[in-house]
Amino acid sequence: MTELTYADVEAAAARIAGRVRPVAVASAQPGNLPAAETDTGAAWSAAPMTDPAASGLYFALEFMQYTGTFKARGAQNFIRTHLAEGTFPEAGVTIASGGNAGLACAWAAREAGVPATVFLPETAPEVKVARLRSYGAEVRLIGREYAEAAAACQEFVASSGALASHAYDHPLIAAGAGTVFTEILRQVPDLDTVVVSVGGGGLFAGVATAATHHGVRTIAVEPENCRALNAAIEAGEPVDVPVDSVASDSLGARRATPLALDAAGSDLVTSVLVSDAAIIGARAHLWNQHRLAVEHAAATALAGIHGEGAYVPSEGEKVCVVLCGANTGLGDL
Repeated sequence: MTELTYADVEAAAARIAGRVRPVAVASAQPGNLPAAETDTGAAWSAAPMTDPAASGLYFALEFMQYTGTFKARGAQNFIRTHLAEGTFPEAGVTIASGGNAGLACAWAAREAGVPATVFLPETAPEVKVARLRSYGAEVRLIGREYAEAAAACQEFVASSGALASHAYDHPLIAAGAGTVFTEILRQVPDLDTVVVSVGGGGLFAGVATAATHHGVRTIAVEPENCRALNAAIEAGEPVDVPVDSVASDSLGARRATPLALDAAGSDLVTSVLVSDAAIIGARAHLWNQHRLAVEHAAATALAGIHGEGAYVPSEGEKVCVVLCGANTGLGDL
């Protein structure tokens, strides 16, 4: 399946209602970076943020979601759909991911009372392993690299009959992610533009599908050296790209999902690339000015409407930036 419909997002919203935290949408507060803080991102000192009362800037605080990211939505939709359709196996669900997707999968499985097996390389940080186990997941440490853990996960699916989940490349995962937009629109019904960061494209595919249905523009923001969607748009098909960015821990997909490329075909979608310096500056701005501690992937979205090469909103345009996650260390804020 390479197409996602708004009906899929609506169905996901009904399916996960009451099982995830509704997103809070806040009007961004005015204020520019003090001079002492401008060295965290040159672009932010060169062109400080305008007063959001004039620009109509909002933040969707999705980093407050269960497990710390939007991934909880797709994981819930994926598992609940299979349970409802009677296609959930006794062996449970499995995924190869020590990141946000693995955490969301383990959490959603615990909430549904079903088993989850998560594969990680032996080099995975103990804090991630401990958190996964705290959700009740069986954690299997295989090999030294992610590819080895992923191969072991595939073997487990073949031998056990477990249901294979994915971080982003599945219509149920993308549809679940897109439900964040339906919640945003209820709070800002005259929204003009939504801004999301893009890795493999699950969040983007879901949000852009819903936004396009409502005539709302979507800005898809990627690090300039993690440009899986941008390269796919350019090539007309998903292609492999290098991964090298401060945000690559969350946005470092080597190839965008076909679902994302299909959603990017709308005239209401704009692809934007930003530098690591702009991402770091945006993250510092969110902390210094708003006391919001988010991961670099979330800051990438904000960088997409500020600085060189960014989308420039028109006067009076209402823009909502999705701050997608906060699984980050605080030492470098």
